[in-house]
Amino acid sequence: MSAHVTILIANLPAEKDRRVIRQCLSLEQAGFEVTVIAPRGDRGLTVLPGSRGTRLRPYPVPVLGSGILSFGFEFAWSFMCIAFRLLGEVLAGRAHAVQVCNPPDVYWPLALLMRMMGRPWVFDHHDLCPEVYATRSGGNPKRIVYRALEMLEWLTMRTATAVFSTNESFRDIALRRGVKPHKVSVVRNGPALTELVAKPAKPDGLQRIVYLGVLGPQDNVRGAVLAADELTRLRGRDGWRLIIAGDGEEFLNLKALVKERALEDVVEFTGWLGPQGVDELLQQATCAIQPDLATRMNQLSTMAKTVEYLGRGVPVVAVDLLETRRTAAGAAMYVPTGDPSEFAKALDELLRDEAQREEMSRLGLERFTSKLAWDHQAVPYLQTWQRLLAKRLPPASIPAPRQGSRKPGRKERAKL
Repeated sequence: MSAHVTILIANLPAEKDRRVIRQCLSLEQAGFEVTVIAPRGDRGLTVLPGSRGTRLRPYPVPVLGSGILSFGFEFAWSFMCIAFRLLGEVLAGRAHAVQVCNPPDVYWPLALLMRMMGRPWVFDHHDLCPEVYATRSGGNPKRIVYRALEMLEWLTMRTATAVFSTNESFRDIALRRGVKPHKVSVVRNGPALTELVAKPAKPDGLQRIVYLGVLGPQDNVRGAVLAADELTRLRGRDGWRLIIAGDGEEFLNLKALVKERALEDVVEFTGWLGPQGVDELLQQATCAIQPDLATRMNQLSTMAKTVEYLGRGVPVVAVDLLETRRTAAGAAMYVPTGDPSEFAKALDELLRDEAQREEMSRLGLERFTSKLAWDHQAVPYLQTWQRLLAKRLPPASIPAPRQGSRKPGRKERAKL
């Protein structure tokens, strides 16, 4: 049997976690077998869509509220379900190594057990749980809860054999938690070059501002809607639209806000989109908005949507955040605070300036193809697994990042 990696997820069905999908495909390509234990999504799925044979071991998730007690029950339930299925994988002779993805940071007891059996346990650091809690509590977190989350994060990192950090800020946190530098690898989020297929644009004269992502309280999509309201006063209501693609707990509140502000003619909702829908939407986008405000969590986080924008050459308007600037550099226009009037002014300027959009598009594509694409991230990701499971896995080639290839710019795409 080939070396087998079991991946644990608690906050998304496997078929909706695009980072995990890319990791599974890379592992398969390198000769590993993979199983994913995650919340149940599509009941008919037993193999990860698009994979050669990644097994899915889903578990049911009860629908609860949003309070601390509800979250506590949800974490306990996911822990029990994941532990039970992981035990089954071990008894079946699989799970030679485990990757756990947060949130939550509660699986460190399982890490201790697996490491006692001599099996590597790798932490894939998706979210800053203490900072997420602080943001969702309106900036007034209960100190005891915040400290408990910090302790769980510390335990999660210190019990791991290795840590994958999604950016340099996350890596710094791991080092401050006492993880040795050689155990931490930066593996960013982002599509693979082969996922993005250039298609001829179908110009219809409509300029599209796109928001793509989760519709949660911490994402400030409300700010994007209010920016659209301000934009109607700067340039009228004709010739442009704000298109919001995604789903989340704020969806109904956002629709109500659009109705309250009488913005139905300029704001559209698409709901959750699959990979093809995302690609088609962004191919038609004039520019994109990243409305995340300057909280500690957002300063330190790389938004997956930002890399999706850059990968299609879509100029971005965003709050000036540490990791956003590190990611987008000159491919974004930055506003100081994220006030709706700031966003509206920047968007109006960008919609009027085609030359600036073309230059930002070029810079975004260049950064994506040379640094951000999954092709580059797969290298340190697979090198870690090759090192940890070297005795179980025959020598396998690790795909090198593609050199000298890039997505065509907007003017080039128009000629395709």
